[in-house]
Amino acid sequence: MNLGSLVSESRNPQTLDLDALSTFDLVTRFNQQDTLVAQAVKETLPEVAKAVDAAAGALKAGGRIIYMGAGTSGRLGVLDASECPPTFGVPHGLVVGLIAGGPGALLKAVEGAEDSKQLGEDDLKALNLTANDLVVGLAASGRTPYVIGGLEYANQTGCTTVAISCNPGSPIAQVAAIAISPVVGPEALTGSTRMKSGTAQKLVLNMISTGAMVKFGKVYQNLMVDMKATNVKLIDRACRMVVEATGAAREEAETVLQQTGYDVKPAILMILSGLDAAAARAKLDAHQGFLRAALEN
Repeated sequence: MNLGSLVSESRNPQTLDLDALSTFDLVTRFNQQDTLVAQAVKETLPEVAKAVDAAAGALKAGGRIIYMGAGTSGRLGVLDASECPPTFGVPHGLVVGLIAGGPGALLKAVEGAEDSKQLGEDDLKALNLTANDLVVGLAASGRTPYVIGGLEYANQTGCTTVAISCNPGSPIAQVAAIAISPVVGPEALTGSTRMKSGTAQKLVLNMISTGAMVKFGKVYQNLMVDMKATNVKLIDRACRMVVEATGAAREEAETVLQQTGYDVKPAILMILSGLDAAAARAKLDAHQGFLRAALEN
């Protein structure tokens, strides 16, 4: 595939004068282009929903969500994966971000790493990939060999595969079982896919991981009730969540949270059901961690 023929690499007729604009007009032009991103993602929501269900299914089967990409796409996957443990209280390694060239590529571009299909396969083999895992390949161009190699190996392993790219009918879209292809149009700065394409990928990743965690019992109402309260700010957030969910006074919320080691979910259940900490944890376990189900039964 000729790179120059890709939507994500073509020139944008609305930004041919970037270097002649005033600073305000420059950022206005960037912003005008950014407004196109959410609508492009909206067009892909049926596929995003399939990816959320596949991700939740992988977690419920004891598998993992594994993102892989190069450059900006790889960094976005690593970012999303690294934010899941503190946000949702899941163990490290349940959501994994792979970037071509390894962790060093997060800070400094590793040229050439993305050009090897074998590296993509090798990185998944190093994780002991199983059929229960979900592999999500990210590439704005949709033609990154590292991602193609990983998706092909994941298919052979029996994994469900997802491709996220910003070119329709791209090679990775053809390899994966679920293809999410928000067409955001040419970048404001030609070929700089960290801009609209990167924003689109970030929006999709937010929905996949957050949606999967909702389906996995990590959310009650719209509260992140499995968040790890590891600093003063987060302990305060935990208290506010308990107050919001129960209507209890702040003092009661703090007292109950101390009994659960600042674990929000059992604290809410204790206040609303009258159970002690051990009984609340046991009831949550009996309902696979779903607080709403524990409260309704």
